[in-house]
Amino acid sequence: MTLPELYVTLLIAGTVLLASIAAARTAHRAGLPSLLLFLAVGIVAGEDGLGLAFDDVQLAQALGTAALAVILVEGGLTTQWSDVRRLVAPAGVLATVGVFLSVLVTASGAHFLLGLDWNVALLLGAIVSSTDSAAVFSVLRALPLPRKLTGLVEAESGFNDAPTIILVLVFSTTTSDVPAIGPLFGNLLFQLAAGGTLGVLIGLLGSVALRHIALPATGLYPLATVGFGITAFAAAGAVGASGIIAAYLSGLVLGNSQLPHRAATRSFAEGAGLLAQIGLFVMLGLLVDPSELSGAVLPALVVGLVLLLVARPVSVLLCLLPFRIPLRQQAFISWAGLRGAVPIVLTTFPVVEEVPHAREILNIVFVLVALFTLLQGPTLPAVARRLGLVRTDALREIQVEAAPLDVLDADLLTVAIPEGSHLHGVAVFELRLPHPAVVTLIVREGATLVPDRDTVLRAGDEVLLVATPETREDAERRLRAIGRRGKLARWLGEHGTPEPEGTVTSG
Repeated sequence: MTLPELYVTLLIAGTVLLASIAAARTAHRAGLPSLLLFLAVGIVAGEDGLGLAFDDVQLAQALGTAALAVILVEGGLTTQWSDVRRLVAPAGVLATVGVFLSVLVTASGAHFLLGLDWNVALLLGAIVSSTDSAAVFSVLRALPLPRKLTGLVEAESGFNDAPTIILVLVFSTTTSDVPAIGPLFGNLLFQLAAGGTLGVLIGLLGSVALRHIALPATGLYPLATVGFGITAFAAAGAVGASGIIAAYLSGLVLGNSQLPHRAATRSFAEGAGLLAQIGLFVMLGLLVDPSELSGAVLPALVVGLVLLLVARPVSVLLCLLPFRIPLRQQAFISWAGLRGAVPIVLTTFPVVEEVPHAREILNIVFVLVALFTLLQGPTLPAVARRLGLVRTDALREIQVEAAPLDVLDADLLTVAIPEGSHLHGVAVFELRLPHPAVVTLIVREGATLVPDRDTVLRAGDEVLLVATPETREDAERRLRAIGRRGKLARWLGEHGTPEPEGTVTSG
């Protein structure tokens, strides 16, 4: 590539990026899912629009899979283990048994209603059976829902990509209508076990390294954290295991390891995840031919309705039956099975393998994702309210940032007190922080204040504390507890259990 060509490429890429960011803002204000406008940007910039040609399906498959890895690392980093640890069993059943049930029901509908061959119907059912982590993370975290409900849907969306990809690969390469069940389950078990093990191990290695090695710049901590997640993805893929599950689990371990500069890491990961989503959806918009989409509308509606109204509810009901999940929550989980980038990326696998009717499948899935994201995404808040699941007694959670003090073997904690927090009006001595944690400085209205034991905290304050590694977690829990319930938090049964980023807390 020559220097002038580089300038043109960067100009196009920068313009598309800025247009996509503007589209995201427009979508947010209009209450629409951002992915739809990202796809629209890709279509407008494509060969039938502004003339940007892109038809390299193999490159789209590689870049799309890499983008999914970044999105899943970000999802793991921003998921609290305390909210999903008791939900691993139901989420795991939904991500495995639920996927198989959804594939069978959807494929049956496609076979009997559209007359598709069983192999094509099963491939189509497998492609659309996975809920999309990017869509789920972005939509659900903006809703004040019960933590267990949000955690269950998020965990399922993080786990079910791996089984779905395995099924799509099997149906893309098999020559018979129905593959042998034994090898299929053996392959699934190996990929999940090996990928999960590598993800957890690399996540643990990263957490130990980042807690004990002082890096020369704050900005290196977010880079290193995401880098460990991408390493887990690549290592698992290199040994034939599931890189997707490895990426999510490594992010989950790292995000729950009390790393330094967590706020900066979360912000960087969210930005990287959003950039991956923009690039992914714009690229997929470039890949499709708009002139071919009209013929896919009817099949997409049929398959989408079978999936939304039959396959998803049946799989949720049967899988969650042993776990005593309330029916109202099951109904919401059924409706919250959002599809997004994953199904469209998966359509590139049969195209690369030159499976018959693969291009038609790509068009059907593209239209299905666009139509049903437009239906489900904006209606989720109304569905949650109608089912009585929205929590109206919400307060903003305090955010605690940490930086290592290597010489003292201590951590400097920064606590921003938001409006509505019960920390407002609490004196320093009433915090009753674990010894030797101590409040060292308060930044108030642009001025610094060295507090004494009788200094009263106010909303808008930034409070600096020093804590040892042994007392840091207890100090954070105490601050969260008071922020939620006031100085009598312990008497009221509040112990400051961490909340996932983006959720809300009753006060």
